[in-house]
Order: sequence, then structure tokens, then C-alpha cells
Amino acid sequence: MCSARLLLLSLTLAAAPLTPAAPAADDGILLDRVWSGHPVPFALLVERGHQFVAYYDADRRIVVTGRKLPDGAWSRVRPEGRPVPNRGHPSNAVGWDSHNSLQLALDRDGHLHLSGNMHADPLVYYRTRAPFDVTTLERLDRMTGEREAKATYPNFFKNATGDLLFRYRDGGSGNGSDYYNLYDTPTRTWRRFLDTPLHDGEGARNAYATSPLLGPDGRFHVLWVWRETPDAATNHSLSYARSRDLLHWETSAGQPIALPITLAKSDVVDAAKPGGGLINMVRELGFDPQGRPLAVFHRYDAQGNSQAYVARPNTTGGWDTHRLSDWKFRWAFSGGGSIDADVTLGRPAPQKDGTVLIDYTAKSVGSGRFQLAGETLAVLAKLPPAPSVIPPALRKVRATAPGLSVQIQMQRADGRTWVLRWETQGKHRDKPQATTPPPSELRLYEFPDAP
Repeated sequence: MCSARLLLLSLTLAAAPLTPAAPAADDGILLDRVWSGHPVPFALLVERGHQFVAYYDADRRIVVTGRKLPDGAWSRVRPEGRPVPNRGHPSNAVGWDSHNSLQLALDRDGHLHLSGNMHADPLVYYRTRAPFDVTTLERLDRMTGEREAKATYPNFFKNATGDLLFRYRDGGSGNGSDYYNLYDTPTRTWRRFLDTPLHDGEGARNAYATSPLLGPDGRFHVLWVWRETPDAATNHSLSYARSRDLLHWETSAGQPIALPITLAKSDVVDAAKPGGGLINMVRELGFDPQGRPLAVFHRYDAQGNSQAYVARPNTTGGWDTHRLSDWKFRWAFSGGGSIDADVTLGRPAPQKDGTVLIDYTAKSVGSGRFQLAGETLAVLAKLPPAPSVIPPALRKVRATAPGLSVQIQMQRADGRTWVLRWETQGKHRDKPQATTPPPSELRLYEFPDAP
């Protein structure tokens, strides 16, 4: 929660909104000056010849800007909010919570949808009246009107035929359920896509799931951990499900799962108990060269050290797990609130030579890539990190205030990579800080693919 005093403090640090400047000396486009008190994921969307960015400005307010590519004029809107009495700030202003990400999507007709700034809060939702025109963004505050008072983790995505869906959690950490809505373009209305939650914590837990990932087999795949309480150490039971239509779900062996999916119905990939090192921040889905799903995750080994693992379905209805690392440290996480990741693992990427590459970073050992044999998943080599499209200079902090780090948001589209860059303090478990640095520059960079 952000107190009125701290909100006023942020306002004194605010800079006047900027008109996006033209690129200068390979330093991108200056979009605005933004809130730097803590990191929150912004939204970057490049689609159908248009580009949109949603962020929190220096006053901590939601701003959406957009243009027609390649060099159309930028339009900007600061959508209105409504009071949220228990938060001490309106729905269009961020507090100190790093969960409050922003999400953008375009529907079939080109209308822009925005949701975000929620952590067990009333639904925050906007939509444009005119296609591709951010200046017509309207606050709607509802989709179906049901189970929208404690929303978290908004996520727009599309099914195989291009229909727009919206997924969110109703409830809190350790006590929540995941709902899916479907957008009807002709009537411009939302309805429940599933009659029940996809994942139901039954009032005793919640699922932290990946967004449905369309695989080479034409199915959608989902991976999740269950959590018993807001304490991150209570993550357990890495689980999996797949579906051809997002309506009918099954295990990796093809056995139907009656909805909602509960702990008892889960296809368990790894049965780690609470305190076993599973964490919702580090679980990724990908595929091997034959299109079979691969689950990558972090947990502790028998000695209590942090390790990276990969698992794949076997022919008997279970999962075979392989340890990838031989690390001698322990990421000892616990408690509530947002934390930084001591370990990250990338999505498994099948290669033309039949191998699989998995990126990793670990504070104690650095970064690299595991190269796996596609058939056995044995580690063939530990390779250097993949070359980055982002120049090293962009990853260096430029501001002089202490405790800042660089935030990056990326999207690849139409043969180029777009990068948002800004700087913030750390997460501080979502707790208000006594002082904040001045607003930082939000810059947009364009990197064409190599010829």
C-alpha cells in the first residue's frame, strides 16, 4: 500500500510529460520520464503496423502512447482512474507493488485493450472506441462483472484461430483460482470462456501457471506450481496439462482432466514438497526436437543446493527428470512480497542439429546455456551466453542515484527487435521506501535483424 504522504512525495519528483523525441546518436527515442521507485513490468506491443507502450509515468500514473510504424506521430493518453480506498491511491496510479504489471492487446478490429495495476484489487480494464487510436481509450472497470473484485496477473492471449482471451487470478496468494474470458468482437463484449476456473485452489492454495503455450503438436500446454500460503517457500507439486481447444484438458498421457483442475487432479511433473525449492518465478515450458514438451525448473537437491532440472513425459504416464547443473549454493527464499531471482532459466529451444539449448543465469556462477542431447536430455556442454541484440552500454546504469538497476522490456516483430529501457530501485518486497530517486528516462530502441 502507498500512503498519501509517499504519493505526494512521488508527485514532487514528477517531471512534465515529454513529447517523444526523435532518435539521437543511436540512443533511441525518449518517450517520457517514469517512476523509478521500484520495478513494475511495462507493456510493449508491436502488431499490424502499429506500436503501443503502456507505463507508469513520473507521477506514478498509467500512460499509454502509440504510433503507426515506421515513423508516425505519437499519440498519448493518461486514462482516468477510480478511487481504491484501501490502497490510498486511484486505480490508475501504482503503489509500491511489483506485481502490478500492465498488459496490452489488439482485438480483430484493431481496438486496443489495457489491463493492469492489480494485486487482489478490483479489475482495471480499458478499451479504445476507435481502432489503433489510444486517445479514445475508455475506462470500463468490468468484463463479465463476476469474480472481478480481487484480480491479479492479467494476461491477454489468443487461441489458434485468433480469438482474444483474458486470463486472471481471482483471490490471493495461497487462496485463488484462475478464470478465462473470451472476447466477442461483433458485440464488443466479454463472456466466460470456461464455466469453471481452469485451476481452482479450493480455498486452500493457488496455482501459479504459465500462459497457455501453443506447441508444434497443435495443442496448448500449461505448467504450474501450487502454493499453500503467501510464503514463497510453500510452492510445491510442479504440474502440467494440455488441450487442443482450451476447453477440454488432459494429462501428458492423454487422460482427460475434469475441470476445474485441483491439486488432486494434477499431472505432477515433480512432487517437491513445500520448502523443496520450487518457485513460481522459475518454471518454463518448451519442446524438444520431436515436439515433446519439456519442463524446466529450479528446486533443491538432496544436499539442499539449488539446481536446474528438466523433465519430459515418458511412455508410462509419468515424467523423467534430469538434473542439469552441479551448483554448490542455495537460493534460500521465503516470505511474501516480490523478490529478485537468484536463478533464472530460459525456455527450452530445440535446434536443427537435434540438441536443445536452455539459457540460465545464477548470481553465484554467472550466465550460460545448457546444451542437451535431444533424445536423452543429457548435458553435452555448458556454453557461453548467447549473443545479445542489446549493446552492453544499454545494460549499464546511467543515473547517479544509489541502488538503481536497468529494466528491459523486449518484443521481436517484423524482422527487428524493439527494446524499452528505464532504471529503477529494487523490489523491496513491495514495501514503501522513505526516499525515491528522480524519475528515469524511458527510451525505445530499434534493432533490425542481422542480414
